[in-house]
Amino acid sequence: MQRHELVEKILDVKRDKDLTWEAIADAIGGYSKLFLITALLGQMPLPKREAEKAAALFDLTDSERKMLMEVPYRGESSLTPPTDPTLYRFFEAMMVFGPSMKEAIHEEFGDGIMSAIDFDLKLEREPNDAGDRVKITMNGKFLPYRYHSPRNGAPALGYKQKP
Repeated sequence: MQRHELVEKILDVKRDKDLTWEAIADAIGGYSKLFLITALLGQMPLPKREAEKAAALFDLTDSERKMLMEVPYRGESSLTPPTDPTLYRFFEAMMVFGPSMKEAIHEEFGDGIMSAIDFDLKLEREPNDAGDRVKITMNGKFLPYRYHSPRNGAPALGYKQKP
């Protein structure tokens, strides 16, 4: 079985049992709903305890349970640009606002990136009279670039320096 086939099996069981992601997250526990969705969609490994609970919930074989625990090849099936309208809007938002966020990160922190490994993601519904809003918070550790072989007191990392 390939990972994408396991994801389809999980989605079939979710549909057949009329499960919501909220109910799935409550049943498996241990992590945020978004992390568990990400793992069940094949983009993160599940620790043993959560994989066992997921296997029971989705009637998975032992081999499928073990696959849930394996480190996946992330982003393997992603189209660029994505064709799904919701995913495309995220892509579009990064194309439009990504360069300004990059500039703001560099001005505030220095030469580096926001980690997507040491990272937290939250999604909230924000009521609004003009129509409810989707509020997404990405919270990643700043990782400065490492400058190779600094000499004579030159900085080794790309942290912002005082002018």
